[in-house]
Amino acid sequence: MLQQTQVATVIPYYLRFIESFPDVTALAAASEEQVLAHWSGLGYYARGRNLHRAARIIVARYQGEFPQEIADIQELPGIGRSTAAAVCSLAYHERHAILDGNVKRVLARYCGIEGWPVNREVEEKLWQQAEALMPQQDVALYTQALMDLGTAVCIRSRPKCAACPVQADCIALETNRTAEIPAARPRKVMPEKHATFLLLMHGNDIFLERRPGSGIWGGLWCLPQFDTEIAAREWFVRNGMEATAGERLKTFVHTFTHFKLHITPLRVEFAHKPRRAAQPGGVWLDMTGALGAAIPTPVRSMLLGLIRAQAGV
Repeated sequence: MLQQTQVATVIPYYLRFIESFPDVTALAAASEEQVLAHWSGLGYYARGRNLHRAARIIVARYQGEFPQEIADIQELPGIGRSTAAAVCSLAYHERHAILDGNVKRVLARYCGIEGWPVNREVEEKLWQQAEALMPQQDVALYTQALMDLGTAVCIRSRPKCAACPVQADCIALETNRTAEIPAARPRKVMPEKHATFLLLMHGNDIFLERRPGSGIWGGLWCLPQFDTEIAAREWFVRNGMEATAGERLKTFVHTFTHFKLHITPLRVEFAHKPRRAAQPGGVWLDMTGALGAAIPTPVRSMLLGLIRAQAGV
C-alpha cells in the first residue's frame, strides 16, 4: 500500500485490510473482488491484484510462510528490487540496499547526484551509492533511519537541513543546491481524454459492470463507459432500453498519473429494470451495496454526490 501512496492515506485502509485479512491464508482464500473492495479509493489497483496473487503463491508454494531468499521474494507479483531488499533488511536483518522514492532524494542530495532519479542512468548511480554506503552491522536500523530521514527531514520542499544528522557531509547543502537536487520530473503536456458514463438507475438501485482484469480499473465494478456521448446513446438504443427520465450531469476531471480523464455522466432512470442490462458481468446494487463494492474513485465520488443531493446537503 505504501508504494506510491503516503502513510497518512494508507493507515485507515491498512487497518481495515488486516482486520478482514489477518494473515496470508485469509488473504489467499478471499476473492479478488473482496480484495479490491478493500482497496477501492487507494488507486493503482494492480498493487491489490498483485498482493492477492502473491498471497496465493505463498500459500501454495511456501506453505503459508513468507520466503526468506531475496530471489524468491522478487519473483512474487508486484515486488521489485527495492521492496524485496526492504523486506530482507527489516524482517531478516540481511544486508541489502533499498532505493525507494524518499531514499533516492536523500542519496541524491547527500552525494550531489543531479538529474531526475527515475532516469535509468541517474538511478544506477543512486544504486551504486546505496550499496556503497551500507553499514556492515545494524542494517535494519540503518534502513529504517534512512527512510525516516527522507520522510521527515530531507523532504521535497524546504528540507529541514538544520535537523539533519548528516548535514556536514551533504554536497547539495554545501553547494546550496537542495532546491535543485534531485531534479523534478521533466515537464510535458498531460494528455487529456474524454469519457461518458451511463448512470443507470431504478429507484435506489444502480447498474454496474465489471471491468476487464487488465488496464485501468481492472477488475473493478464501474458504470458503463463510452468514448463519446453518441456511442453511449447508441448502446442504449441498441439494447432496447426505455427511460422514464434522464439528464446530463456536470462534467468533472479525474487525474491519473499519465493523463486527465474528463467524465460526463448521463443519469438515466427506469420504471422497470431493463432485462438487456442484466448481462453477464453486470449487476444491479442499491446505493449502500454499490459503495461497498470494489468501485473506482470517480464512481464513488458520483454516488456520494447523489446521496448528498438526495439528503439536500
